[in-house]
Amino acid sequence: MTDTDQTPSAPASTPSTPGADDTSKRFAQANELIQALTKNINERLIGQTEVVEQIIIALLANGHVLVEGVPGLGKTLLVRTLADCISGAFSRIQFTPDLMPADITGHVLYDMKESKFRLRRGPIFTNLLLADEINRAPAKTQAALLEVMQERQVTLEGNSQKVPQPFMVMATQNPVEQEGTYPLPEAELDRFIMKIYIDYPNLEDEILMTKAVTSGQLDSIGSVPDSEAVLDTEQMLSLQALVSDIAVDEQVLQYAVRLTRATRESSAIFRGASSRACIALIRCARAKALLRGNDYVLPDDIKAMAAPVMRHRIALAAEVEIDGLSPDQVLAQVFAGVEAPRL
Repeated sequence: MTDTDQTPSAPASTPSTPGADDTSKRFAQANELIQALTKNINERLIGQTEVVEQIIIALLANGHVLVEGVPGLGKTLLVRTLADCISGAFSRIQFTPDLMPADITGHVLYDMKESKFRLRRGPIFTNLLLADEINRAPAKTQAALLEVMQERQVTLEGNSQKVPQPFMVMATQNPVEQEGTYPLPEAELDRFIMKIYIDYPNLEDEILMTKAVTSGQLDSIGSVPDSEAVLDTEQMLSLQALVSDIAVDEQVLQYAVRLTRATRESSAIFRGASSRACIALIRCARAKALLRGNDYVLPDDIKAMAAPVMRHRIALAAEVEIDGLSPDQVLAQVFAGVEAPRL
C-alpha cells in the first residue's frame, strides 16, 4: 500500500476524539466529587475508612446495605453525615418488638373536619433511611421494607407512592447471638447489595477521635457536627447513572459469575449465593472502579467486592459452623479456587 492510500484513513479517527475527551472529563469530575465526599465523611467518622468506602460504593450502585456491629461505633453519625453531604433528607427508625408496619410506611387517616381521607407518610419517605437494630423487630414488620427496597415505592390503601430519589436503606443489626434478636428472612437479606462489618477503630484512631471530641473539634459520638454539602441529590443521581457506563470486559463478567457459582458447588456452604448476587457484584465492582477514577472494571474490583456482596447470601454447612469458621473465611477458601482472568 502506498502513502497516498493511507491518507484517507487518518480523518476517520478524528470525530471520536471529542467524545473520548468528554467521557474522560465526566469521569474526572465524578472522581473529584466522590473523593471530596469520602474526605468529608472520613473527617467526621474517624477510623472507619473501609466502612465509609463501602457505604459510598453501595450508594453509587443504587443499593442498600446491612451493617453489623455493636452499638456506639458511629452508624447513625455515618448516615446523617452522608445525608448532609448530598443535601438529602434523613430518617431513622428504631426497630423494636412492638413496631408495626404502619409505623414505617405510614397510613391513611380520615379527616373529620374535611370529611376525607388524608395520607400520613411514614419515615420511609426520605433519601437515606437508617433502620436501626432491624433484627429486633419480628419478620412481619421487617417485611414492610421489602417493597420499598426493591421497587422504590410504598403501597398504601391500594395506591403506590414513590419515595424520593436517590434512596438507600442502611440497616444495622446486632450479632444474632445477642438476646432479643430475630434472624432476618432470606428474601430480605437478598435485597441488601452488601453486608458491612463495622468494628472498633484501632488504637491510634481511637486516641485521635477521643482528642477531637473532648477538645470540641467534633461533637460527641451520636451527635452530628455541621457537614457542608459536597453535592446535591441531582448530582448523586448523575453519578449513579455514570456507574452504568463503566465498561465490563466479557472475561471479567464471567469471572463474577464463576465466583458466585463456586459458592453453590462448595461442600462447606449449605446454601450458595443467588443470581441476584452476580448482578450486585457487577454493580458494586463498577462503583468501585468509579471510586478509583477508572472507566473500566478490573478483576481486582470483582475480587474486592465479592465477600461484602456474598457474605449474607450464603448459609454455611453445619459442620463448618461447628468448627467456628466465619462466612468470610469460607468464601476466601472458595474464591481461591477460582482463577481470575489476566487482561
